[in-house]
Amino acid sequence: MNIINQFVMSRFSQRIDFMTHYLALNSELGILIDEQKLLRGLARNMLGEEDIAGVIIEDGHGRELIRETRDIPGPFETVQKWVYLSEAKDGMVSMNLITDNRDGDRIGRVEVIYSTSGIENLAKQMKQRFLIIALVLILISCFIFYIISRSLVTPVISLAKIAKKVSLGNHAIRAPEGNTPETIKLAGAFNEMLDSIALGRKTIVQAYEKMAKQETLVEVGKFSMMIAHEVKNPLGIIKSSLEILKRELDIPAGNVALTFAEEEIIRLNDLIESFLMFARPARPNFSRTDLNRIMYQVVTGFEIQYQSGLLEIRSSIPEAPFYADADFDLFSRGMTNIIMNACEANQGKGVIEIAIECRKKKWQLYVKDQGKGIPAEQLKKIFEPFFTTKAKGTGLGLAFADQVVKAHGGKIVAQNRPEGGALFCVTMFSNIKDDEIQGSLE
Repeated sequence: MNIINQFVMSRFSQRIDFMTHYLALNSELGILIDEQKLLRGLARNMLGEEDIAGVIIEDGHGRELIRETRDIPGPFETVQKWVYLSEAKDGMVSMNLITDNRDGDRIGRVEVIYSTSGIENLAKQMKQRFLIIALVLILISCFIFYIISRSLVTPVISLAKIAKKVSLGNHAIRAPEGNTPETIKLAGAFNEMLDSIALGRKTIVQAYEKMAKQETLVEVGKFSMMIAHEVKNPLGIIKSSLEILKRELDIPAGNVALTFAEEEIIRLNDLIESFLMFARPARPNFSRTDLNRIMYQVVTGFEIQYQSGLLEIRSSIPEAPFYADADFDLFSRGMTNIIMNACEANQGKGVIEIAIECRKKKWQLYVKDQGKGIPAEQLKKIFEPFFTTKAKGTGLGLAFADQVVKAHGGKIVAQNRPEGGALFCVTMFSNIKDDEIQGSLE
């Protein structure tokens, strides 16, 4: 603004100086012949210019010839020029354009009084406009800065809020991506950190669950040992004593009290056997075994057991053998528990469907019941020890089956059927080569 102000003032001063110089050149003749009318016309023409407040023309002796003024606002400044006599060269009249030439004869002087208020007002208006423009630019810059800073700060504030929610226990929340590459990268790194924390928490929870399960098994083992020594033997004595009493006292077979006592002894004995079998599972004695033959024997036993009742066993077992390394007795007990669970789910009526599919080295058993199904929140707990939904269940049947299948390198899963009931699928694999199977058959 100072540079512009200096430039304008310089041009304004040059303009006044040029006009005064021009007046001095034109005043030469009027001063020589003392023609005041001519000089007054020149002075009035000069007053017609903006910012000119007065014109004074004097002769060489300092006598004032013309004074013309007008009333305009100040402040005022003056500029003066000397009038010199023109020189003739080569028959032509040439004028000294430089009015301060000392070589000529000085014949008079012109003085111009001019006001600087106009140029000062112009400079003031320029300053005001500049300040307004600067203020507008500052406001626009502040607005742009606010928009940019908000786009940068908002994701950071969002991350802080999300971190607070995570600290309060909401581990499923994730940070939204920002609008700039930097905020997108920051949100991605933050979400990766949350995923890593979630994975770590899941691993820790699984480790704690595994430790709890192992502790439970240890306690079950201790309890089963105590049961074996303290309860199983007395139960055997009680059962033998009841048999002796029945013979000696000639108690009829339909005696309600005696029948009830025998059933409870059998139930307690089965419970103890389940504890012992799960707490001290026998180490599998693997041998080349036909899994289809195992299932044929297991299913045949259930068909004989329920042939006179309301429960129907429908089975589809391939005739071709499927050989795998397995413990015949242990595997049959595990599969028996799965089918028994299905029969209990049907409450002794309806249909139990048992099907086997063989694909190359893969063997799958499907057991379908028509019970109430398994609640969704209990599907993951169905194979845990002591978890049961039955009033008189021990929660060890399916846990034992899962233990047996895993010991044979297979897996077992449970799910609900769309038409109702539950579906248990046991998957086993065979690592026996075909030539080895053919050799064993020969």
